[in-house]
Amino acid sequence: MTLTPRSTRLSRKVTTFVAAAAAGALLLTGCGGSNDPAPGSTGGTAAPGGEGQGTVALTIAKPDGAITTQSNNPYLGDSSASMYSYRMVIFEPLAIQNQTGDLGTTPWLAESVEWSDDFTSLTVVPRSGVTWSDGTPFTGDDIVYTFGQYLDGRLTDTSGLNYTGADVDGDKITLNFKNSMFVRQAAVLHTPIVPKHIWEKIADPSTDPLTGDGQVVGTGPYVLSNWSTESVTLTARDDWWGGELAVPTLHYVSYGDNAALTTALVSGDADWAQAFIPQIETSFLAADPEHNKTFAAPTSGAATLFMNLQEPPFNDKAFREALAYTIDRQAYVDIAREGASEAIWSKTGLAELLSDEILPEFAAEAYSVDKDKARQILTDAGYTWNGEDKLVNPKGEVVTFKLSVPAGWSDWNTQQQLIAEEAKDILGVEVKIDQPDWGGWDEARTKGTFESIIHWLESTNNAYGLYTSTMDTRWIDKDGNAAFNFGRYDNPKVTEALNTYASASSDEERTEALRVMQTAFVEDIPAITLGAHPLLGHYNTRNYVGWPDADNPYASGDPTQPNIVLILQKLQTAS
Repeated sequence: MTLTPRSTRLSRKVTTFVAAAAAGALLLTGCGGSNDPAPGSTGGTAAPGGEGQGTVALTIAKPDGAITTQSNNPYLGDSSASMYSYRMVIFEPLAIQNQTGDLGTTPWLAESVEWSDDFTSLTVVPRSGVTWSDGTPFTGDDIVYTFGQYLDGRLTDTSGLNYTGADVDGDKITLNFKNSMFVRQAAVLHTPIVPKHIWEKIADPSTDPLTGDGQVVGTGPYVLSNWSTESVTLTARDDWWGGELAVPTLHYVSYGDNAALTTALVSGDADWAQAFIPQIETSFLAADPEHNKTFAAPTSGAATLFMNLQEPPFNDKAFREALAYTIDRQAYVDIAREGASEAIWSKTGLAELLSDEILPEFAAEAYSVDKDKARQILTDAGYTWNGEDKLVNPKGEVVTFKLSVPAGWSDWNTQQQLIAEEAKDILGVEVKIDQPDWGGWDEARTKGTFESIIHWLESTNNAYGLYTSTMDTRWIDKDGNAAFNFGRYDNPKVTEALNTYASASSDEERTEALRVMQTAFVEDIPAITLGAHPLLGHYNTRNYVGWPDADNPYASGDPTQPNIVLILQKLQTAS
């Protein structure tokens, strides 16, 4: 049996569909709409823009504290444009990959996107009728120029695209890459496209803050109208290619912490946010049940227990397996995440969105909370229990371990306590709770001086994300510092399979590589997944409706993601 990974089926070729020019809007499908996708279209799609423009601004909030220095450069992670995320509504990508739901792809600045069979080239057709916010027509030259900046060193290739150049054939542009982009599709598709006529005049776009007159020019639905240390204001364009927007103005603000942000959401000072809100039912939803809403969109990633495989007790596979039968993943979802997740019980570690990448031989392989089984595994491996029911390893030593999560990460701090209770009750193991500041935690995970941590995964919308994050030696530099694979798992056959999966030219080749990776993860237990990593969105429907939700997850509700433009296109004024 050959499996076809979801992102292969959905992302190799995607075409778009445009309404009649006189209509002034895309004919897109969404929640509550009656329009069907045009032939050849796939993925998350949007409904036409709102039925008439509203008069009320939409305030988008973050809990990251004061952002005091202006920088509008979309390529700089520490720019205010990136930290507030307003770059997403100014600069647009070729296409938008949905991180939830069907994991599909919606063409954006490209009318169509098509990957080659080996994913080393992407052919796009630039959308017609698009103008930059200064009135200059958008053309394929802007796409070629944008990616060409990686060739001439004007931009640093931080995403590892290894771009080699473009071929132009009429209205088709083929972007070429040295290696397969199968696991980096989003990095290519989400690259912000910038205007050649502006950027060719910028001496160093890798550092320029783009604060000069006439520099903040994009194809997006909004333009920057005011920047201050308190907030950023953007105004809707009346000539955006995607049609009329219901929301006339966006305000971006940043609060000191989650508590302050929650207060702002409840009072109406903020309308839309991405943050983990403890006791969300009582602190936010119950304040206005009719209008206050939340959407926790499950993704292909997962909250994961990383264990230091080089040190006891985690250097013993038997102990790792016993622990895997100890952790209550549903408790993680219900208590630690307050329902904002999905439990992952599969021994493959894959979330529900990736269930079609679970090989048949592992389809029925799942963990459970099973005290008898966990203790039998340990007994068979030579472990015993003393008179106080404390676990003793084959060397006669009482087993303990430390679990580290930064202080203030309330969801994972709660999960620390749950794991500690479960390990004590089921295994007779004392878990020492460690809550350092972020810097101390980061240093320990990087240098490998931790015992266990809870962490996220590399996001790739396919199985590769989990397996590279937990088993790939490429993440460990020559000095032994790790960016992922914190447990330092090292299996040459798995490393080879990971490389093959990422570079394969056929689904069959990729499936065989997946079999090696998945078998190793099931048998060796290099890490333990807990629950699907959610993208969180909190909003109210007092002024605008049409938000994504569990019934129609056409996008995540997270305003910091590229899909924000799709959501803003779909929002309509509340009746």
